[in-house]
Formats: sequence, C-alpha cells, structure tokens
Amino acid sequence: MARRYDSSTTTFSPEGRLHQVEYAIEAINNAGTCVGILAKDGIVMASERRITSGLLAPAKVSEKTYQLCKHAACNVAGLTADANILIDQARLRAGRYQYQYQEPIPVEQLVEYVCNYKQFYTQRGGLRPFGVAFLFAGYDEHHGFQLYQSDPSGNYSGWKATVIGANNQAGKSLLKSEYKTGEEADESIPDLQEALKLAVKVLNKTMDGTTAAAAAEKMELYTMSMEDGECAHHILNKEEAQKVIDAVEAETASAGDS
Repeated sequence: MARRYDSSTTTFSPEGRLHQVEYAIEAINNAGTCVGILAKDGIVMASERRITSGLLAPAKVSEKTYQLCKHAACNVAGLTADANILIDQARLRAGRYQYQYQEPIPVEQLVEYVCNYKQFYTQRGGLRPFGVAFLFAGYDEHHGFQLYQSDPSGNYSGWKATVIGANNQAGKSLLKSEYKTGEEADESIPDLQEALKLAVKVLNKTMDGTTAAAAAEKMELYTMSMEDGECAHHILNKEEAQKVIDAVEAETASAGDS
C-alpha cells in the first residue's frame, strides 16, 4: 500500500508518513559526512571530500563549506545543486535584514528562514523536497556561538556537537563519549584545537578506507572564531590539516602503547 503514496510529497500514508520526505532524508545518509563541534572559543566544522576522479580540476572554492554572511557559515551534505538555491536565499535574507535594520541578522532567525523555505517544498504539489541537509555555524551578540542542524523536512535543532551524512550514528556515538559538555565539575568545553582533533577522529571513524597518505585530501577542516571583535572564517590548508591529523595519529599511537 505504501507505493500508492510514494510519488506525492503532499499526501500522508495511512501510517502518517510522507514517503518522499523520508526518502530525501535517506539520501542525506549516503552523502559525505559533516561534523560540527561547538568549542569555547569558536566552532569547528569538518567534512569529507569525495574525490570522484583524479582528472577533475581542483575546485577554486570550497564545495562543502559556504559563508552566508560575516557572522554565519554552513556545511552541506547532499545535492550541492539543491544547496546552492538555499544558500542564495540565505545570503539574500541576511543582506536584506542588514540593509533594513542596520545590524546583523540573529543566527537562529536566518536558520529558521531557510528551513521555512525548505518546508514549503514539502507541502505543495508538483515540487520535491530539497535533497540537502545543513550544519549552520554562527555568532551573534545575544547567544554567542551557535551550531544548528537542519534536514529536508524543514526541521532544525541546536547542537553542541553533531554529525550528518554517511555513518552519522557511528560519529554521534563517538561524540557522545568524547565530547565534554562542561556540565561536570571536572571537565570543560574543548577549545578550537581540541575540537579540531575530535572532528578528525570522528571523520576517521565514519570514512571508509581512509589512509594516512590520503587523509588531508579527503578532509576539509573549517574554524570560526572571534578576532578583534569580528568573526574570522578559516578553512585549513593542506599543511595545517595534516598537522592536526598527525597530532591525532600520535595521540592514538600513544594511547595504544599505554
């Protein structure tokens, strides 16, 4: 009976499910992994680069991390073409808000706008859901650094650390055991360097067949921090990423020896 409701995004099945939205979410689970971690002095986002052919020319800009405005950026898992539409909408909304109110748009308001746009595509005939999930990182003066996750249904939620994409459950279980929330008396939220190393550990766990030689090419590491009162966006180059990976491997080796 479920097949009768497969082709429609606007009709509930007798079990109360929207199958096309569920299939879009399932498509995200086959996309490259993205990790987001909230640090005490910023945000780290790490993503898996899937190199389909050695003949491809190197990308001139990142294909996983996009800056939306001065104080917000996002990581993409899923169909990049679908993501481009939503990223343009987010940039347009952020620019209009800045022009109208002469102040940066609050991060959650920007996330909510994009998610409302996504939800519209699940409630109109002749449209399909966007096959993309986002990790949003941002800073505002009211709530500091914030990390959000959204899926094709239009839902979003705030996180301290999360994973989207392939093998996300394995990544989340590692974060659950390794990430320090700061709620216990003897622990504190990790700083940017610790968060970078934790993100690499998660990607090592979720990626298939990663070798030490190819690790830097298969990972993209991004940090957001505050410098001189402004948000600083930085994507680590190959040498910087390799240093973090080497530090993780050294820690793993020393833990194994002990």
